[in-house]
Amino acid sequence: MIQSLAIVEYLDETYPEPPLLPKHPADRARIRALAEIVACDIHPINNLRVLRYIAHSLGHDEAAIASWYNHWIAAGFQALEKLLVEDSRTGGFCHGNAPGLADVTLVPQVVNAERYRLDLAPYPTITRIYQSCMQLESFAAAHPDNQPDREA
Repeated sequence: MIQSLAIVEYLDETYPEPPLLPKHPADRARIRALAEIVACDIHPINNLRVLRYIAHSLGHDEAAIASWYNHWIAAGFQALEKLLVEDSRTGGFCHGNAPGLADVTLVPQVVNAERYRLDLAPYPTITRIYQSCMQLESFAAAHPDNQPDREA
């Protein structure tokens, strides 16, 4: 299997407890849209393949790479923060009070934002949701710092 969203939806369909998507179609669409902001707008231009190209093929240093990364993640986080704040369905997590598909996509981007020292102060809702996720054993165990094959 390939592509994170397809894999996560497969897992949700084959292991339905706990659900990663809510039952109501409008809520499911909202969650998918939040997840796609990360998966389609932020991640593709900030993944390791792109960052390595910027460094090795274009010859940019770490400061330039961090500037690139932070510019694009800030743009995505601004949009995501606004959507989360303005919707009453946002709870302790991106949607309600249990983690789901949107949280699964958000957490790695917050980890990367911390890695590149992005100021997260303008994104208090994203930060709060991230902290809620990291209180759960499944998210804490999946953190890159806990992976033996973590790439630098």
